[in-house]
Amino acid sequence: MAIAYIGLGSNLSGNHNGQLFSPQAQLEQAVLSLCAHHRIDVLEQSSFYQTTAIGPGQQPDYINAVVQLQTSLKPIELLDLLQSIENQQGRERTIRWGARTLDLDILLYDQHTENSQRLILPHPRMHERSFVLAPLAELAPQLTLAGGKNIAELLANCSMQGIVKL
Repeated sequence: MAIAYIGLGSNLSGNHNGQLFSPQAQLEQAVLSLCAHHRIDVLEQSSFYQTTAIGPGQQPDYINAVVQLQTSLKPIELLDLLQSIENQQGRERTIRWGARTLDLDILLYDQHTENSQRLILPHPRMHERSFVLAPLAELAPQLTLAGGKNIAELLANCSMQGIVKL
């Protein structure tokens, strides 16, 4: 069984099975979907954070969180599951870094490293994104990345402007 950290984000409401979900409810629904999977145990979830959107054009603020889970899925199988959950919740992949109903990213998968067409592990930009590091630091502040710095140290070097813990 592997320990993985999943980043969750949403800045658009979405329609799921005929019901409208706010961005925070989108994340809550995604966590429920992860909990329901027979090869995943969700161990811990961070607080929710409201964060200023980065990306093209004017976008609504994001709601972000991180979950720690234990899984017997291989990294690519976990990616497939996450993309399936995104699709079920109305994710449309049209504009890179555009607004979205749900974004699920594998941040870390044990000490596994991968650099393939579909998956890069650890997540290549998480060390510079406070909207990922703040919730991750709640769960694993002393977790050390390949560069030798832990999550708390990386977060201390990031701006927290535009990030509010809910």
